[in-house]
Amino acid sequence: MLRGHRDLKVFQLAYRLAMEIFHLSKHFPREEVYSLTDQIRRSSRSVPANLAESFRKRRYPNMLVSKLTDCDGEATETQVWLDFALDCGYLSKENYDRLTEGYEEVGRMLSGMIANLHRFAPPSIMRR
Repeated sequence: MLRGHRDLKVFQLAYRLAMEIFHLSKHFPREEVYSLTDQIRRSSRSVPANLAESFRKRRYPNMLVSKLTDCDGEATETQVWLDFALDCGYLSKENYDRLTEGYEEVGRMLSGMIANLHRFAPPSIMRR
Protein backbone atom coordinates (compact mmCIF):
# COMPACT_ATOMS: atom_id res chain seq x y z
CA MET A 1 0.00 0.00 0.00
CA LEU A 2 1.30 3.44 -0.92
CA ARG A 3 1.27 5.78 2.04
CA GLY A 4 3.38 8.49 0.48
CA HIS A 5 5.82 9.37 -2.27
CA ARG A 6 8.73 7.81 -0.36
CA ASP A 7 7.09 4.40 -0.87
CA LEU A 8 7.46 4.65 -4.64
CA LYS A 9 10.43 2.61 -5.88
CA VAL A 10 11.00 5.17 -8.64
CA PHE A 11 11.23 7.93 -6.01
CA GLN A 12 13.76 5.90 -4.02
CA LEU A 13 15.88 5.29 -7.13
CA ALA A 14 15.68 8.90 -8.34
CA TYR A 15 16.60 10.22 -4.89
CA ARG A 16 19.58 7.86 -4.64
CA LEU A 17 20.79 8.88 -8.10
CA ALA A 18 20.47 12.60 -7.24
CA MET A 19 22.49 12.08 -4.07
CA GLU A 20 25.16 10.18 -5.97
CA ILE A 21 25.38 13.01 -8.50
CA PHE A 22 25.67 15.51 -5.66
CA HIS A 23 28.63 13.65 -4.15
CA LEU A 24 30.35 13.05 -7.49
CA SER A 25 29.86 16.65 -8.63
CA LYS A 26 31.72 17.94 -5.57
CA HIS A 27 34.85 17.03 -7.54
CA PHE A 28 33.92 18.96 -10.69
CA PRO A 29 36.20 21.94 -11.41
CA ARG A 30 35.34 25.26 -9.76
CA GLU A 31 34.86 26.92 -13.14
CA GLU A 32 31.89 24.57 -13.69
CA VAL A 33 30.13 25.58 -10.46
CA TYR A 34 27.62 27.92 -12.13
CA SER A 35 27.11 25.87 -15.25
CA LEU A 36 27.44 22.10 -15.27
CA THR A 37 27.49 21.49 -11.51
CA ASP A 38 24.41 23.58 -10.77
CA GLN A 39 22.54 22.28 -13.80
CA ILE A 40 23.12 18.58 -13.15
CA ARG A 41 22.27 18.95 -9.47
CA ARG A 42 19.11 20.91 -10.26
CA SER A 43 17.80 18.52 -12.90
CA SER A 44 18.63 15.39 -10.88
CA ARG A 45 16.89 16.79 -7.80
CA SER A 46 13.87 17.80 -9.85
CA VAL A 47 13.06 14.17 -10.61
CA PRO A 48 12.25 13.09 -7.03
CA ALA A 49 10.82 16.55 -6.22
CA ASN A 50 8.36 16.29 -9.13
CA LEU A 51 7.54 12.72 -8.12
CA ALA A 52 6.61 13.93 -4.65
CA GLU A 53 4.43 16.63 -6.17
CA SER A 54 2.83 14.15 -8.57
CA PHE A 55 1.93 11.90 -5.66
CA ARG A 56 -0.01 14.73 -4.04
CA LYS A 57 -1.80 15.46 -7.31
CA ARG A 58 -2.61 11.85 -8.13
CA ARG A 59 -6.35 12.39 -7.57
CA TYR A 60 -6.30 14.43 -10.79
CA PRO A 61 -5.23 12.01 -13.56
CA ASN A 62 -4.29 14.72 -16.07
CA MET A 63 -2.13 16.53 -13.50
CA LEU A 64 -0.55 13.23 -12.48
CA VAL A 65 0.43 12.48 -16.08
CA SER A 66 1.73 16.03 -16.52
CA LYS A 67 3.96 15.84 -13.43
CA LEU A 68 5.21 12.36 -14.36
CA THR A 69 6.03 13.68 -17.83
CA ASP A 70 7.95 16.54 -16.17
CA CYS A 71 9.89 13.94 -14.17
CA ASP A 72 10.81 12.09 -17.34
CA GLY A 73 11.95 15.32 -18.97
CA GLU A 74 14.18 16.18 -16.00
CA ALA A 75 15.63 12.65 -16.00
CA THR A 76 16.44 13.00 -19.69
CA GLU A 77 17.99 16.43 -19.11
CA THR A 78 20.16 14.91 -16.38
CA GLN A 79 21.40 12.33 -18.90
CA VAL A 80 22.54 15.15 -21.19
CA TRP A 81 24.48 16.74 -18.32
CA LEU A 82 26.00 13.32 -17.60
CA ASP A 83 27.10 13.19 -21.26
CA PHE A 84 28.85 16.54 -20.82
CA ALA A 85 30.45 15.46 -17.53
CA LEU A 86 31.83 12.32 -19.18
CA ASP A 87 33.08 14.09 -22.29
CA CYS A 88 34.71 16.85 -20.21
CA GLY A 89 36.54 14.19 -18.19
CA TYR A 90 34.75 14.88 -14.90
CA LEU A 91 33.12 11.46 -14.55
CA SER A 92 34.61 8.00 -14.94
CA LYS A 93 33.04 5.75 -17.55
CA GLU A 94 31.98 3.41 -14.74
CA ASN A 95 30.10 6.15 -12.87
CA TYR A 96 28.63 7.46 -16.12
CA ASP A 97 27.36 4.01 -17.14
CA ARG A 98 25.84 3.31 -13.71
CA LEU A 99 24.08 6.71 -13.53
CA THR A 100 22.88 6.56 -17.13
CA GLU A 101 21.44 3.09 -16.61
CA GLY A 102 19.77 4.36 -13.43
CA TYR A 103 18.07 7.16 -15.33
CA GLU A 104 17.05 4.75 -18.10
CA GLU A 105 15.39 2.66 -15.40
CA VAL A 106 13.68 5.76 -13.97
CA GLY A 107 12.31 6.46 -17.47
CA ARG A 108 10.98 2.92 -17.79
CA MET A 109 9.36 3.12 -14.37
CA LEU A 110 7.74 6.48 -15.17
CA SER A 111 6.39 5.10 -18.45
CA GLY A 112 4.95 2.18 -16.52
CA MET A 113 3.28 4.52 -14.08
CA ILE A 114 1.74 6.56 -16.89
CA ALA A 115 0.50 3.41 -18.62
CA ASN A 116 -0.99 2.10 -15.34
CA LEU A 117 -2.36 5.20 -13.62
CA HIS A 118 -5.01 3.13 -11.87
CA ARG A 119 -2.28 1.59 -9.70
CA PHE A 120 -1.18 4.99 -8.39
CA ALA A 121 -4.31 7.15 -8.30
CA PRO A 122 -6.73 6.75 -5.41
CA PRO A 123 -9.30 4.04 -6.32
CA SER A 124 -12.28 6.37 -6.05
CA ILE A 125 -10.79 8.71 -8.66
CA MET A 126 -10.21 6.06 -11.32
CA ARG A 127 -13.86 4.86 -11.08
CA ARG A 128 -15.21 8.22 -12.30
